Amino acid sequence: MRSAPMMIITQKITSLAYEIHDGMFRKDEELTSSQRGLAVRRMPSLLEYLSYNCNFMGILAGPLCSYRDYITFIEGRAHHRAPPGASGKEDMPCERAEPSPNVAVIQKLLVCGLSLFFHLTISKTLPVEYNIDEHFQATASWPTKVVYLYVSLLAARPKYYFAWTLADAINNAAGFGFRGYDENGTARWDLISNLRIQQIEMSTSFKMFLDNWNIQTALWLKRVCYERASLSPTIQTFILSAIWHGVYPGYYLTFLTGMVMTMAARAMRSNFRHYFIKPPQLKLLYDVLTWIVTQIAISYTVVPFVLLSVNPSFMFYSSWYYCLHIAGILVLLLPVKKTQRGKTPHENVQLSRSKQCDERENSLGQNSFSTTNNVCNQNQEIASRHSSLKQ
Repeated sequence: MRSAPMMIITQKITSLAYEIHDGMFRKDEELTSSQRGLAVRRMPSLLEYLSYNCNFMGILAGPLCSYRDYITFIEGRAHHRAPPGASGKEDMPCERAEPSPNVAVIQKLLVCGLSLFFHLTISKTLPVEYNIDEHFQATASWPTKVVYLYVSLLAARPKYYFAWTLADAINNAAGFGFRGYDENGTARWDLISNLRIQQIEMSTSFKMFLDNWNIQTALWLKRVCYERASLSPTIQTFILSAIWHGVYPGYYLTFLTGMVMTMAARAMRSNFRHYFIKPPQLKLLYDVLTWIVTQIAISYTVVPFVLLSVNPSFMFYSSWYYCLHIAGILVLLLPVKKTQRGKTPHENVQLSRSKQCDERENSLGQNSFSTTNNVCNQNQEIASRHSSLKQ
């Protein structure tokens, strides 16, 4: 954690640089909807720049936020949001009482307390290093190895839940993190939330896990790399993520493995899932099987991230005979169709339903790319443009 402040500042500086570039040096029609919503149209002052990068709320553990969201909060405009209308879209900003973050903060502090308790008790009794213990490898059966791998990596997660939830609660307590209102008019305080524990633990795909784990970093990687890379964006994004995390070899082994797993899982899911949408019993069976496979694959992938060093990491993978590496590479080598070309109309309908189910599964895990906090900014920019044209 000693490098965490440097990692957060790196994210903020690069994010702001791209947001300024999008807002001042690119045409609107060249931008994606998310880039357009986050674009910074004027150069920040020195005070604004230092405040964004070094504010006390996020200097130690973040999480990352966009510059426009931060300035909206500083200027006191974040709570001027109307609840969504009948169409599901948020109406124009209106004057309302500033929402209280107390309930959200208390809930997140309770999660912090439980996470810390599990980390100090259960996590200590299930070390990840035991996966490479010689006696364990020599005597344990394969089912035992698989179960302990999953349980040990499950026990390693509460410390991240604690740190990220506490950081989110600190920002909320300061009044930052309000994301508008839901359809019932309830205030949402998840603008900069960094994880969704339920979605993580119930993930049925690699993508679903990544979409809900370290959310703000995933959005940063998407905005500064994936959306802008012209060649192999997935590979470039994983390489950037490894470099950003640090110099430990385990990071690179994890992200190289994750790259293979992600592309293999994407190929398998897009080509086979639509066969298991109906009936509901078949869909349930598919979800259970994919949950098991996903959790094992995630655990297998991140062991080097915990072990850090080369020798222990290769010792673990060799004890598993690199089985998931081989399986992932074989999937990528198989002549699996990656488009809908050649499918029957019935299969295309099933595929469409499959994608809709995916979207519903991840709807809780998707950020709005700050659109709820950009309405006032956009209106002000339009007004300023009109005034400048008149002059």
